[in-house]
Amino acid sequence: MTRAWQAREAKVRFSAFIEATVDEGPQIVTRHGIETAVLLPIAQWREMQKSEKPSLKEALLTPEPRAEALTPPRRQPRS
Repeated sequence: MTRAWQAREAKVRFSAFIEATVDEGPQIVTRHGIETAVLLPIAQWREMQKSEKPSLKEALLTPEPRAEALTPPRRQPRS
């Protein structure tokens, strides 16, 4: 269950904040009632990081052309 914590409460009860993250999953931090951040269990964070960018092998084996990603942007000509 995701719970919303006020930033002040998360700071004062940091140990409980971390325990809730480990036990219950992501915890949202609010500031003045606006959601501003989230704390994730490390395993979930690493899984997200891994899924965001392909490995070198996956990048090289994709069927789509890759030249656009390999070509650096051109500089503007000097006037």
